[in-house]
Amino acid sequence: MPVSFQLERDRAYGAVLNMLSEGGHDAAAPLSERKLAESLGVGRTPVREALRDLARDGVLEVRPARGTFVHRLDTEELRELYEVRQSLEGLAARLAAERGPTQALTEYGEHMRRILDDPSAFDLAEIHRHGVAFHLEVIRASGNSYLLRTYEPMRLRFTIVLNLLLHYDDNRVREAVQEHYEVFDAIRRGDGDAAEYNIRKHLAQGLAARTRFADDLASPDELGAAE
Repeated sequence: MPVSFQLERDRAYGAVLNMLSEGGHDAAAPLSERKLAESLGVGRTPVREALRDLARDGVLEVRPARGTFVHRLDTEELRELYEVRQSLEGLAARLAAERGPTQALTEYGEHMRRILDDPSAFDLAEIHRHGVAFHLEVIRASGNSYLLRTYEPMRLRFTIVLNLLLHYDDNRVREAVQEHYEVFDAIRRGDGDAAEYNIRKHLAQGLAARTRFADDLASPDELGAAE
């Protein structure tokens, strides 16, 4: 494979992945090779290859005679994803507590404290984005490069599929901030047991909330609209 084509395919892959993670596509609509090629400034062949690779990686799915769509996780896939996250992030939180919080993690903690003190001053979407970024910083604060390299490729992929299930429930958003702060506080205190327990508990509660929402989307009344 020519190097130039491989670079174009890789660039298309990264660009489509970023677009999807930022919510730049209606998940109910098929992806258009032509429109993506035009917007990215590359040929349709690299885009076609990138879409094929994204389908192979579980981000997209090909529906015969309908097109290529963002893959929507079912409840079993959600459970499996969160099992992996609990293992990786639980270990990361424990290691971060042993090593002590990074400056960036401390800044996240201070920001969460401000949100908890005055939640009405913050937009729910902003709070959600901050929470997603906090999880990555916990991984970084572990100080384990292998753990980071294992986690990062997953991160954009599960961010995309979970964004399909994003439901801004005021109470759940505020609960999540409190849960994130408890993780940070345990890391700050150097309590590895509490840090791991708190992040596992937080992820379990997040899974329960997303599973309920996924079940609602899959109900007969909702399925037509979702498709």
